[in-house]
Amino acid sequence: MIFAAGLGTRLKPLTDSIPKALVPINRKPLLQLVIEKLKKSGFDEIIVNVHHFPDQIIDFLKANNNFGICIEVSDERDRLLDTGGGIRKAKQFFDDGKPFLVHNVDILSDVDLQDLYQQHLAANSLATLVVSRRDTFRYLLFNDGLRLNGWINEKTGETKPVMFDDISGFNKLAFAGIQVLSPCVFELMDNLDAKFPIMDFYLSNVQTQVIKGFIPTDFHMLDVGKLNVLDEAERFVTDKDNDYP
Repeated sequence: MIFAAGLGTRLKPLTDSIPKALVPINRKPLLQLVIEKLKKSGFDEIIVNVHHFPDQIIDFLKANNNFGICIEVSDERDRLLDTGGGIRKAKQFFDDGKPFLVHNVDILSDVDLQDLYQQHLAANSLATLVVSRRDTFRYLLFNDGLRLNGWINEKTGETKPVMFDDISGFNKLAFAGIQVLSPCVFELMDNLDAKFPIMDFYLSNVQTQVIKGFIPTDFHMLDVGKLNVLDEAERFVTDKDNDYP
């Protein structure tokens, strides 16, 4: 699944007329870059959620014949459902009982997606999150076995779960916007509201479910969420042209 429904407010004024997913990097929209990376990694069935200028994304996919693979659209034009709600809305697409990958449309990286998927299968966890050691103020907290235990906002001091008040001894890692989920997540989502963040869902289940982190070797990634990152993104795609055909 590719998350492409966001409003892209940090990329204004570009996103006043196009969705974030169609912001071009080296003349290729972000959505195309992610689709091509997924294709190269062996993924041939993708669902894309849409909300902001949804018809532009739908028309773009049709114009490119869905890039020669199966691509469906999860339409959230009536209401943005956040990351967790977006995944649950697409539940029927993931009906084969196999784990599935979720990739933010604005993330460029050199992660080996097949390696990530195999690591998830080996761990037999509820979810496996790509994480890295980088500076931020919102961290996921993992034990030495890379099992998720909590979250902290170092600016405000807020922690999740709320009773989580001691972070000593934990690894502070940043989420990279790429994850693999077991289809078991849907059973745990049954009683939740239509709209909810996937990270809050994980954090509410850390005491009973195994949620793992995955730190790729020699990992490089870029969050293309702000205007001042676009030039860097073009250099990234050029430098990593083996990852982005």
